[in-house]
Amino acid sequence: MINKSMFSSESNEWVTPTYIYNQLNREFRFTLDPCCTIENKKCKKFYTIKEDGLKQDWSKDVVFMNPPYGQQIKLWIKKAYEESLKGATVVCLIPARTDTTYWHDYCFKGQIRFIKGRIKFSGKGPAPFPSAIVIFKKGIYNDSYAVSL
Repeated sequence: MINKSMFSSESNEWVTPTYIYNQLNREFRFTLDPCCTIENKKCKKFYTIKEDGLKQDWSKDVVFMNPPYGQQIKLWIKKAYEESLKGATVVCLIPARTDTTYWHDYCFKGQIRFIKGRIKFSGKGPAPFPSAIVIFKKGIYNDSYAVSL
């Protein structure tokens, strides 16, 4: 039986669990959350839909990005990769949809940390999909491994 929520467009926002953010923040010390709401922002510097993080410069930031998981995710991943080429470090929490074009065009150019098990997202419960952390940073390329968070 197919899980209806895997293909649902009711909501494409999956609020990052605090424990995942805190663990990554200890390692990276984030300065920017480019795609959040006022209620779920993770950094002092952030962009909501009003400021449109896709139109902003991230090149001097260490970015935590949990993008909307709908059709626009490919735009966010492309932006993350391109900003890393300009100097940003961008850490992305995304579905591990390794069959998609954006994974092949961009994600496989970064470091990939596959997450063991399913994340329990704040306000939604367990994800109906596997997740990964993709890190874009100059000098880090195609260095993938599995992690438990």
